[in-house]
Amino acid sequence: MPSQREGRNWLQRAEKVTDAIPFGFSTGVNSLPGILRGDCMVRSAEPTRQRILAAAYVLFRQRGYSRVSMDEIAAATRVTKRTLYNHFQSKDQLLAFVLEAQNELALATFGDKLSGSPAAIIDGLFRDLAVWADRPRWAGSGFTRLVIELADLPGHPARAIARRHKALLETHLGDLLKRAGVREAHRRAREIWLLSEGAISLMLVHGDRAYAAAAADAAKRLLRSSSR
Repeated sequence: MPSQREGRNWLQRAEKVTDAIPFGFSTGVNSLPGILRGDCMVRSAEPTRQRILAAAYVLFRQRGYSRVSMDEIAAATRVTKRTLYNHFQSKDQLLAFVLEAQNELALATFGDKLSGSPAAIIDGLFRDLAVWADRPRWAGSGFTRLVIELADLPGHPARAIARRHKALLETHLGDLLKRAGVREAHRRAREIWLLSEGAISLMLVHGDRAYAAAAADAAKRLLRSSSR
């Protein structure tokens, strides 16, 4: 098991890609950033496996899937390649487990601060989006980036996880809007999610967080027009 000093070294590498923590992603004890801090090392029944997932998460986010080798992941985790392959049969499988962990953590925290009136939900959603985009070296949605990188591999498990992740967040937003009294809530959620994804892309292109506020205004106009 690595020392606390080694844990801090992993954290330093993670902090170089702080944009890696996506909207709704937990940074608590059981999150991947928490693992990097060493919070879970003692408690986890599978510390080596969790260290591998944490190191792979950082490397994939920092450099992309295709430019990271299993040798580099093993070196970052300070395990042998044999140990790495004992835990994960391939890089494809490892990526799938990394995304699955990220998906579960995001779903567990998404919507925690979104409540109240429909307008308040919209304001909270896009305000959090703007805060996320203000992180140093922010690089947009990791799920979207990986799907683009794997565009010529439609059957890749990572793409299936990304589809499910985006669909579940959209559904959850629809549930929040329904509880707030919005008519055709899941239809409105899809339209608002389109605005969210568009804002993410344009903030990344232009480096201007004002796109989040513009998307929020458009979403509230959409809700007002649909309630007439």
